[in-house]
Amino acid sequence: MKKLFASVIILIGIIAGFSSCEKEVNFNLPTDITEKLVVEGNIEAGQPPFVLLTKSLGFFSKIDLGNLQNSFIHGATVKVSDGTRTIQLREYSIDTLNNRYSFYTVDTANAADLTFLGVQGRSYKLTIDYQGKIHEASTFIPHVKALDSIWAEQLPEVVDNNPDFRQLKARYTDPDTPGNSVRIFTSRNNEGYLTDRFSTYNDDIINGTSIDIDISNGVQPMDTFNFMTYRYFERGDTVTVKWSAIDRTTYTFWQTLEFSIGTTGNPFSTPIKVGSNVSNGALGIWAGYASAYKTLIIN
Repeated sequence: MKKLFASVIILIGIIAGFSSCEKEVNFNLPTDITEKLVVEGNIEAGQPPFVLLTKSLGFFSKIDLGNLQNSFIHGATVKVSDGTRTIQLREYSIDTLNNRYSFYTVDTANAADLTFLGVQGRSYKLTIDYQGKIHEASTFIPHVKALDSIWAEQLPEVVDNNPDFRQLKARYTDPDTPGNSVRIFTSRNNEGYLTDRFSTYNDDIINGTSIDIDISNGVQPMDTFNFMTYRYFERGDTVTVKWSAIDRTTYTFWQTLEFSIGTTGNPFSTPIKVGSNVSNGALGIWAGYASAYKTLIIN
């Protein structure tokens, strides 16, 4: 966002240079911003629910480890229901570099809670009670249709003087039912699952057909990377593709969020509102996933 305002000011300066008159432009930015609850929660088929709760930070807030630690919310009452059974999640804390971070998941000391796992074809309701305010959200775990196959292809020309770069490809046959959406993750050499800058797709155009698609290497959101090469893998890499079915609400959230991040700094981009399925003024997402995996050693 800071880059966006800098770009707008530069653009105004260019326009003023071609104009015979000058006009002062003032941006009235709000300074008193009410903190909002930010939810990042999910339940995956075969996995327990996981919820991360933080407070929103102001545009001009200083970003450091101290502020990030203070943004985590403690003491909330978090419950998840599948319509038949309701459990209360337990808060856990992790101490990293003398900083304390927290999250909510099933109580590992309660054997009954350990059986509360996501199931394909089932809906789940999240309820958060924090400081007397109730926030609710619902998600659905669709049935996942796995990729038909994955393979790697040599690039038509050498990129960045590296002949070992390969493009990962996949073939997918979409079910003949409209409304399917997916989110794609990749793990390279067991380094953990990451997403590309744009990770969500739907079948609005390809419903019921078979297509070949490019699978890009995932990136850490806060890391710098080479735009020419980041999407490729290399010979010798072991790559696992996590193909996750999601409902349309989850698709809309990640699609709008990724688009908003991807256009930061572009003064010509269209403003977009990031969707949320959490009620009562909260931000974020409560998402359901059903995932299928394929692994390839790139030779």
